Amino acid sequence: MHGNRNKLCAKLSSAFLRKWWFVIAFALCLLLCGILVTFGFTAIVKLVIDHQVALRPGAQSFGWWSKPPVEPMMKIYVYNVTNADEFLNNGTKPILDELGPYVYVESWEKVDIVHNENGTISFNQKKTFIFNEELSNGSEDDVVIVPNIPMLSATSQSKHAARFLRLAMASIMDILKIKPFVEVSVGQLLWGYEDPLLKLAKDVVPKEQKLPYEEFGVLYGKNSTSPDRVTIFSGVNDIKQFGIIDKYNGVSYLPHWSTPACNHLNGTDGSIFPPHITKNTTLHLYDKDLCRLMPLSFEKEVTTRNNVPGYRFTPSEKVFASVEKNPDNVCFCPHGPPCAPHGMFNVSACQYDSPILLSFPHFYMGDPTLRLQVEGMTPPEKEKHQFFIDVQPEMGTSLRARARVQINLAVSQVIDIKQVANFPDIIFPILWFEEGIDGLPEEITSLMLLATQVPPKARSTLMLVLFIVGALLLLIAVTCLVRRSHRQSTLHLASNYLATSAVDQAKKKAQSEHKRY
Repeated sequence: MHGNRNKLCAKLSSAFLRKWWFVIAFALCLLLCGILVTFGFTAIVKLVIDHQVALRPGAQSFGWWSKPPVEPMMKIYVYNVTNADEFLNNGTKPILDELGPYVYVESWEKVDIVHNENGTISFNQKKTFIFNEELSNGSEDDVVIVPNIPMLSATSQSKHAARFLRLAMASIMDILKIKPFVEVSVGQLLWGYEDPLLKLAKDVVPKEQKLPYEEFGVLYGKNSTSPDRVTIFSGVNDIKQFGIIDKYNGVSYLPHWSTPACNHLNGTDGSIFPPHITKNTTLHLYDKDLCRLMPLSFEKEVTTRNNVPGYRFTPSEKVFASVEKNPDNVCFCPHGPPCAPHGMFNVSACQYDSPILLSFPHFYMGDPTLRLQVEGMTPPEKEKHQFFIDVQPEMGTSLRARARVQINLAVSQVIDIKQVANFPDIIFPILWFEEGIDGLPEEITSLMLLATQVPPKARSTLMLVLFIVGALLLLIAVTCLVRRSHRQSTLHLASNYLATSAVDQAKKKAQSEHKRY
């Protein structure tokens, strides 16, 4: 062992490592690099991710954003009223039969894309829905009986109008044979059917108050390119703004609510979010039909398709809470009490004053008494009815999503209109839908795993190698230096000793010769 160390020191002292100070300097450089990797590697990786994520023309991320390589699906469940006549004539509780799911495969694409000088992108969203009968439990031709939304919206709005107007409305409805319930196919309910009241309104209502359609359908006009012009931040100038809406149809705020905080538009469409998300981050989702930002909070860690880890974000109970339980929601009740009950959100302000209330399916996280107003609705289940988005935290990309929302109609009793004179004040469920994706293609998830799992492993390995090699080289160099220094001192003492011994011997020899003579 001792001999091997001497040989190693001899090698270090020869050839290009003859200068021991070069070895020490090189070892210190390795240790310094190890320190830089420890504290700076993550920041460098973040900069690389930010550059790749930002929506630059020609970039891979831009292509995935403009035409997502996913197959979103929408599942729709319709509440068919099985005792409409008994409900109207005898006041019995409505019995609902939940039909579905009716499944539509979607394709999304951004069109008319324009890159603006201030680092934003403007576009229109194109959505295509194709009915998938194999995945569905029923056909679009299935006939259902549901509340007549245009009629009941009109009667509810007339509740505070002059009496003669209500009587006139009753006469018109009698002539047109308009009833509180309609019998339509599922396809008509979703995509539109000709409604006599809307057709009449087109000819009677003043031009500035005209509705933008003659037909009624819950998803009417959705199977096309949206006329809404959306402008978002690309993330090129500021990655913290990545994907966030700058303007919607030219305005940067909503006009519906009573405070600036509730009129904010600074959310995303739910497909992307600013990267580097933590468990303390609150994500904000905006959809025109929601009429507001939907705040989402961290719930738990999840593993999605191809073993990609993610964070699940969900709306809390406060989002659709009553004003009594969450006073911050008072801004969403601009006309004052009575406000929406707990678990519901009134969107009439952005739905032409129609008394439409949104909730989560089966009134999940809502007041239990809402479900007890009808029969046939099972208790809510978290797994089936929760709204959630699973996000890859470092890149801000949605991995899996279930946007689940129920559409309800708040019906008011109006004595002067005989068609609804027996119709009690009730919140009537119409249908609920689930829109989302199960996962991303393997091409994308592989890159995500590469971008998120390899850097930490590379950092640990690089740190280990740099510190170990640097420390070993430093230790060997210092050892060799000490040994060389010790050897030189020994040689110097030996030479001094030999020189002194020679002098002493010379003196002794001289003295002995002197005594001889």
